[in-house]
Amino acid sequence: MSVPVLQIDAFTARPFAGNPAAVCLLERSVEDSWMQAVAAEMNLAETAFLLPRKGEDGYDLRWFTPAIEVDLCGHATLASAHGLWELGRLAAGELARFHTRSGWLTCRRDGDWIWMDFPARTARPVPMPPGLIEALDLPPGTAPRHVARNPVAYLVELEAEADVRELKPDFRALRQYPGHGAIVTARAAGGRPYDFVSRFFAPGAGIDEDPVTGSAHCALAPYWGERLGRTAMTGFQASRRGGTVRVEVKGDRVLLGGQAVTVLRGELA
Repeated sequence: MSVPVLQIDAFTARPFAGNPAAVCLLERSVEDSWMQAVAAEMNLAETAFLLPRKGEDGYDLRWFTPAIEVDLCGHATLASAHGLWELGRLAAGELARFHTRSGWLTCRRDGDWIWMDFPARTARPVPMPPGLIEALDLPPGTAPRHVARNPVAYLVELEAEADVRELKPDFRALRQYPGHGAIVTARAAGGRPYDFVSRFFAPGAGIDEDPVTGSAHCALAPYWGERLGRTAMTGFQASRRGGTVRVEVKGDRVLLGGQAVTVLRGELA
């Protein structure tokens, strides 16, 4: 079976930045074990598998890290939609529709930007769990401003953007916490073109640090929307590769906007 595969950098307008995802275009159902093996071979944060739905519009979409299957992934959804439009499998003005473990997700094009309609993943305030400050290796004297949690990750707000950028977590220690990891965030320093910064650490899902995380912004958007009194904002994920995510809160949904660029086309034998 020959399977077309693309490698696409998501949440960036230039190659070799943002978050790379592999997108595999299936023609028939395959075993879960095969998809997991392919994801391990690709060794990217996520590999997406697309299968046209029989008798209806849209695609089945599943996401695998090198270690596990996940319920929601923003950058690989963005990459999937970008790939379908680029290859002509969807018309330029056509909506991309995906059936996933998180329900139906849609993507639309607006110029060079792709907008995804995702469920909000609001994080609720919780006490700081024992050991998390040490696992994140916060600088001496640095105390979190707020700590919250949703079913996927802890969300930790720090005082300053520089504190977020300078973190060097203990990934082995982070693996002990429930869910897939920790979102660390702060308000952006004055004068920047974005409203907040973040980083996402997910060693429990086989990814020590994810370069740019759409699903994390499903929590960051309502969190910062409440604090800034806004529904539309721009976030920057301050990983080594870095990436920009536009967000808009609409009730229990979050619109995520990003750009993407294809860097590799090939086939799986």
